Amino acid sequence: MMRAMSRTVVVSIVAVLCFLPAAFASERIDLNGHWQFRTDPAHEGAAQAWFRQLPASLETVTVPHTWNIGKYEDYEGTAWYFRPFQLPAGAQGNHIELHFGATFYRARVWVNGVEAGSHEGGHTAWFVDISALVKPTNTVAVEIDNMPGLETIPGYAMDMGRNNVWYDWWHYGGIVRDAWLTVNEPLLLRRQHVRSQISGDSADGTDDIVVENFSKQSTNVTVRLTLYAPSGEPVANVERLLHAAPGGNTAQIAFHADHLKLWSLDQPQVYRVEATLADRTGAVIDSLDDNYGFRTIELRDRHLYLNGERVRLSGMTRHEESPWEGLAETRGTMLHDYSEMKELQVTLTRPVHYPQHPYIFDFADRNGILMVPEIPIWHFSEQQFTDPKVIALAKQMMAEMIEQNWNHPAIFGWSVCNESATNTPGGRQYFKTMYAWVKQLDPDRYVSYADDHIIFGADPKINAASLADFVMMNEYAGTWHGDPEKLDAALARVGREYPDKMVIISEFGVAGIFAKDKIEGDILRRKILAGHLELFRKYDFIGGAILWCYQDYRSHRNLRPGETMGLVEMGIVDENRQRYPSYELWKKLNSPAAVKLSFQYPELWHPPAGFKATIARQPESWLPSYALHGYKAAWVVLDQSRTVIAAGEKALPEIGDAQQIEIPFAAPNATVLQLSFRLIRPTGYTASEETLDWSSGLAGGDSVTDMEKRGIQVP
Repeated sequence: MMRAMSRTVVVSIVAVLCFLPAAFASERIDLNGHWQFRTDPAHEGAAQAWFRQLPASLETVTVPHTWNIGKYEDYEGTAWYFRPFQLPAGAQGNHIELHFGATFYRARVWVNGVEAGSHEGGHTAWFVDISALVKPTNTVAVEIDNMPGLETIPGYAMDMGRNNVWYDWWHYGGIVRDAWLTVNEPLLLRRQHVRSQISGDSADGTDDIVVENFSKQSTNVTVRLTLYAPSGEPVANVERLLHAAPGGNTAQIAFHADHLKLWSLDQPQVYRVEATLADRTGAVIDSLDDNYGFRTIELRDRHLYLNGERVRLSGMTRHEESPWEGLAETRGTMLHDYSEMKELQVTLTRPVHYPQHPYIFDFADRNGILMVPEIPIWHFSEQQFTDPKVIALAKQMMAEMIEQNWNHPAIFGWSVCNESATNTPGGRQYFKTMYAWVKQLDPDRYVSYADDHIIFGADPKINAASLADFVMMNEYAGTWHGDPEKLDAALARVGREYPDKMVIISEFGVAGIFAKDKIEGDILRRKILAGHLELFRKYDFIGGAILWCYQDYRSHRNLRPGETMGLVEMGIVDENRQRYPSYELWKKLNSPAAVKLSFQYPELWHPPAGFKATIARQPESWLPSYALHGYKAAWVVLDQSRTVIAAGEKALPEIGDAQQIEIPFAAPNATVLQLSFRLIRPTGYTASEETLDWSSGLAGGDSVTDMEKRGIQVP
């Protein structure tokens, strides 16, 4: 893999001009679609030079692709992908790279029979320089191995037995994200890192734009930064002359922006930062753009503040998988799931145990979800944490995740591992090493990890959680972690033992194996969701709570007796996205607003002649709790024939203390009325949904007390 820069040069004005050849505009060539595929259980492909001569018995597959669906669903080992590609006219002689959005897990690449490069890691993008290998017509071969080991990440969970467990999700091998070629001049833009300081409604910022020069001579180029407001209007435009030496160069460009629109949970104002690279004639030879958002995130007094407003947030995790696509997800599946998660009030997620698809980061940016992405270290032992190979690989994965996702406003912290031996000297040293590494890469964000020792009373003087910027605590009281009655005392102890730390409950929930079937499992899940959220609200140092997880997912672990492969039943939807009853409960428990409805009566025993809605934001003592700006109310009243009696909307610019909406209507002949009332976020998702029913039978036969219980106001 080519990703390291040979050296960095801060931008300067240099008088020397070097002439470039005629500009070739950068081009991206899609390599998704049909590839040829074959498994290699005997590991003979490399020895038999399949990269030069295609083997027999090939199958046609569609990339992105995983082989672990269907007949190869449990196949661990090596498999191969092959496809031809054509270079566009005039491309040969330029700088050409072969890119993969992700390949799980170890990959080697050959172009025209010559090995071009390799990569280890299953969830981040990588590339190889194939400029010297390409012809007008070419063949690429990719060997991928999804076999775990003691030094892979993810890998064998040594503290739970080396040979009977890998990790608690499925081993989806393949080219699991996009594949593409890029054709560039010998000069190109690699990435940009934007930082800013906000003062009032203005900001001063810098953009570190990395320029790579693959020629053997220095040259002058123009690097331009353009900042576009959410409306699409340019609000900053700055350019600099860069003397680009061979290798890596960084142009640091300062900018100023006024009249800012801040990124927030319900009004996620996303700016676009475009960097362009122009040659001495002014011709643009490369460009790139990223999301950016202006916001402040602070940890103060054990609380989380977004743009100066205290927030307590909730959400859930989600595995990147489905029965129809596995890890090789399409945007349609991702959009469906994350849209449902927004309807489920998600404002916070530690997305899952591994870096996410770029689409998910973009969705979080545009829909107001704060994220703590993580590298896939799960149940690692002290022996693994002290292995130099593991540490080097962890640092590589962390660097790739951060470099590729730096500019996303949704990200407020990074996580370096999950449920591992961080309560040992070696584990503590691993966290120190990774903490320093992350801060070197990204000084502005917070660093933590998901800990499952705190619930058992791990000594904070030994446990690495005491070194984190905030504590992430996994708790399964009532299932794996024992007596649910002890959770209250455990949370109080955490408050005492980590007196300067905000806590996020990074996992809680229920696995179906703790009940005899799915029905009883979901009954237990609903009980624990409601009970644990109530306890979390009691301790105001708990800034967030994250349910594990959105959907049931495939695994070899945490299955019912006698099963060696199947589904971990921990979702509030099943693997096919069919909803369990806990879906609606979670949605209601996590609404950021309290809404009460009542019908209004002109006279006793007469049909309603209107309704009243009382709306308030949840107080800071609640979880979740955050400011509600720019919401609207929408309602419809139907009679017994489903005729619309009343319908409308009302803007609610600020929702704080209780405010009321009173809507009159006329329905003198109604025998049944149904009021449906929704509170809608500025992003279009539903924050609260309530219904209220009336029937003439109820009004004529029930007591005043019964009527009042139903929300009917009796004069």
